[in-house]
Amino acid sequence: MANVLKERINLKEINCEKELTLAVIGGKWKLIILWHLGLEGTKRFSELKKRIPSITQKMLTNQLRELEEDQLVARKVYAEVPPRVEYSLTSYGESLMPILQMMYSWGKEYGDQVVWNERSSSDRPDCTTFAK
Repeated sequence: MANVLKERINLKEINCEKELTLAVIGGKWKLIILWHLGLEGTKRFSELKKRIPSITQKMLTNQLRELEEDQLVARKVYAEVPPRVEYSLTSYGESLMPILQMMYSWGKEYGDQVVWNERSSSDRPDCTTFAK
């Protein structure tokens, strides 16, 4: 578990399973990283960076480290020159995919019915690369 999360549990700031779940997968980028690894399979760092162009290299590194520490993502280093590192979901990470799919579906419906209801289709963000 990420050190910050351990500290929050020790301070009893997280006191139920819902809060624990949100603490582990919360933040702007973790769900997106998990989504890409879950739908597209094992990826190298540079491949993830290309799929999430607005994330900084430092933030991607930090988020991957936290996901690895929380046992949602596995990191495999190959003894090659130059070194090759690949990221994939663990069984805990894979178990989140049905939840992420439901969140995607909910967001799409909510966006269509509430957020983008009055906008033309050309004004809507294109998230079709997420829907697989």
